[in-house]
Amino acid sequence: MIEERLTVGLVIERRELSAPWGGFAWRPVSIFPTPPDVEPWTSLGTFGQAQRYYAGAYDIMLYSTDTANYRDNLDSAEAKLWVVLRPEGREPPIEVVTVTADPSEGEANTEAGSNVVETVSMPADVAGFIAQFIADHHIERPVYKRQRDRKHGRAGQGDRPQGSAEPRPGRDEDQS
Repeated sequence: MIEERLTVGLVIERRELSAPWGGFAWRPVSIFPTPPDVEPWTSLGTFGQAQRYYAGAYDIMLYSTDTANYRDNLDSAEAKLWVVLRPEGREPPIEVVTVTADPSEGEANTEAGSNVVETVSMPADVAGFIAQFIADHHIERPVYKRQRDRKHGRAGQGDRPQGSAEPRPGRDEDQS
């Protein structure tokens, strides 16, 4: 498996919630194709009701086994990057878990109930890098469909006739 990494800069925003219990909502806003020479968690200013921060530089890991997913992402109406955030009890109060171009990985991170998974538009420079990675490393893999064993009915039933139960030792043996 071939791996490459692309380092990008991430901008996130914090918006105060208007709910009675208060708190803040965090969400990714944009990506810099090249990380700026700025300290992580530098304030970028207020935009309406939201405060934006440069969260820092993060790696997008690309794997040759996932090129079909990257290709599907680039072929969509608008290529996206998935950013996974997790609330933390320290400063800064949010952790950036990952930035990925793989839609499957982004979706898989939604299963942890505390993660915030959002998409941002993929910059053209990042899309170009990923397209070149796909061109260099994609191998079309055939899809194999598992065939049913028709001799015994449904797959996994072994030699038992459909609907029959396993014999139980001591109970179904020799009861005359």
